[in-house]
Amino acid sequence: MLNKFKTFRDDQSGAVTVDWVVITAAVVGMSAISFFMIEDSSADLMSAAGGAVSAENDF
Repeated sequence: MLNKFKTFRDDQSGAVTVDWVVITAAVVGMSAISFFMIEDSSADLMSAAGGAVSAENDF
């Protein structure tokens, strides 16, 4: 049993897959956080621009 554990511990065949999964999860998480931060700021900007346009009444 100890020999099988040592063989499993020394096997590196799935390490690259685990690395890619962790890196992909980090990129997706950071993208989601960035999206929600930008969404809040852009909603405020659109509201301010809409208020400025509607206040002009040049037409």
